[in-house]
Amino acid sequence: MAFSLPTLITFISYLLTTLLIGYLAFKATNTLSDYILGGRQLGPAVTALSVGASDMSGWLLLGLPGAIYLSGVSEVWIGVGLVLGAWLNWLLVAPRLRHFSEHADDALTMPDFFAKRFDDKSNILRFISALTILVFFTFYVSSGLVGGAILFEKVFAIDYQNALLIGTVVIVSYTFLGGFLAVSWTDFFQGCLMLLALVILPVVTLNELGGIAQTQQILEQADPHYADFFKNFSWLGFFSLMAWGLGYFGQPHILSRFMAIRSVADIPKSRNIAMSWMVISLIGALAVGVVGMAYFIEAPLENSETVFIHLAHILLNPWVAGILIAAILSAIMSTIDSQLLVCSSVIVEDFYKQLSKSKPSEKKLVWLSRLSLLLIALLAAFIATDPQSTVLGLVSYAWAGFGAAFGPTMLLALFWSKFTRTGALAAIISGALTVVVWKQLSGGLFDLYEIVPGFISALLSGYLFSLLFPEQTQGSERVYRALLEKK
Repeated sequence: MAFSLPTLITFISYLLTTLLIGYLAFKATNTLSDYILGGRQLGPAVTALSVGASDMSGWLLLGLPGAIYLSGVSEVWIGVGLVLGAWLNWLLVAPRLRHFSEHADDALTMPDFFAKRFDDKSNILRFISALTILVFFTFYVSSGLVGGAILFEKVFAIDYQNALLIGTVVIVSYTFLGGFLAVSWTDFFQGCLMLLALVILPVVTLNELGGIAQTQQILEQADPHYADFFKNFSWLGFFSLMAWGLGYFGQPHILSRFMAIRSVADIPKSRNIAMSWMVISLIGALAVGVVGMAYFIEAPLENSETVFIHLAHILLNPWVAGILIAAILSAIMSTIDSQLLVCSSVIVEDFYKQLSKSKPSEKKLVWLSRLSLLLIALLAAFIATDPQSTVLGLVSYAWAGFGAAFGPTMLLALFWSKFTRTGALAAIISGALTVVVWKQLSGGLFDLYEIVPGFISALLSGYLFSLLFPEQTQGSERVYRALLEKK
């Protein structure tokens, strides 16, 4: 697939814009809090779209339309589960985490919050949490870099390794410079671009096909069950798809946005913007898959996940196509940059600062964060040099692993005063291990998405181990009450 010169110019202009944003954010970044959380000064709109863009990734423009194109609208249940999970995350976690993290001695990372919430002088909880984040996110980032490299490969018609180098340099450059502000501002820009793409492309394709009635007729002739939301329905499959929403409670790159918003009072407005963006975007992704199914009915695509790219390339003006192709890169970049930043944050805040015998200056900490980000990016890029590497398969554990290990831990930490450090450790470990073990099993009940047993295991372990070590309850409850009462 060869792209025209106008498409390439538009695409490159987008990349240069992200670098400009990175430079502007660099000028506004002075302290470690600025670099990690933007000084807790994000407005509601930027927070909302930053959460959405960093959450959805390339799945929204590649994975979901591809699944709909291949199997029909019955694949939409995962979207329903995600909407419910995201809404509950905004409703339950966002307000308390913003309040608690600020008053827990200005906790800047999730491991930092856990350590201060449970008054963990040993730092065991902090280190285990941070290590879990580093391992999972390194592979997660590698997977994203592979997706970005494949896109560059198609757009610029260059070999994979050079495409990987270009993609990595662009993403790392603006994140390295501007930290959290650069990531959040670019995510806002990218979220707008993704929404625009998912509204424009289905409308243009429908018009090309002759309207809704004509499109429906084409699809019914090819597959009478394409619009059946319950095609091949099973309760196990239904609960597995809906359970994806449980993952939101434990995703560090999403929770960091809640910690960074300007105030608790801004959260309802931000929630409304975020959920509106999410619902419209998911409907757009569904529509892209459906109209793609009709458009390519006589010449099916080899790779269903390229349906968005092919429709944009064939149907749109080259300049507009360049913008929409950039939207795909946006979706990929908006997750990678957030994950890289979380990794650099935990290296400096949860390892270096805790092990250092001296008190480093803010300027030194910011530059250490930048260097940490560069090291993680280089490691992830090295793993991504082999796009077929089985190591990248570990990313399938990440959403379930984070959701099961940290989700119940976060909920109990925010809502149960008697939750203890030992209970938190038990929840994190049991949740992660259950996900890993369950993933290796198959058949019958074991076909249920592993986040469900992992989440349940973590909740029960957190509750039971907190009761088994009552000597820790007094300290845990004291911190909880103090955080709850602070204004």
